[in-house]
Amino acid sequence: MATKIRLARGGSKKRPYYRIVIADIRSPRDGRFIEKVGSYDPMLPKDSEDRVKLNVERIQYWLGNGAKPTDRVHRFLDAAGLLKREPRNNPQKAELGAKAKERLEAKKLADEEAAAATAEAATEGASEEAAAE
Repeated sequence: MATKIRLARGGSKKRPYYRIVIADIRSPRDGRFIEKVGSYDPMLPKDSEDRVKLNVERIQYWLGNGAKPTDRVHRFLDAAGLLKREPRNNPQKAELGAKAKERLEAKKLADEEAAAATAEAATEGASEEAAAE
């Protein structure tokens, strides 16, 4: 049986609370699970000790039996020192979309035209002053 260590959502609307559970990969997210091995309360501050609670012995047992953690649970296990998680790199995430690039290009052209008009007005003003003297 393929198992995962994952989050099962509980709590009321806009007040999430998660159980960290061992579940068959075919069972639904909030449905049947094999064992509860921890909890996660995202409403608590990040430095709170009660934000993530883990039953380390049971998690190590299930990892030894082939359970695969989800990405979020893998982060918790990395913070607890149970697993090592390599940071991911998505350089395309920071790129602007096509429309944003078009808007930025249009803004640059408008700024250049405004700067050129200002410089032209300044040179005309300087030439008028020189002619007046």
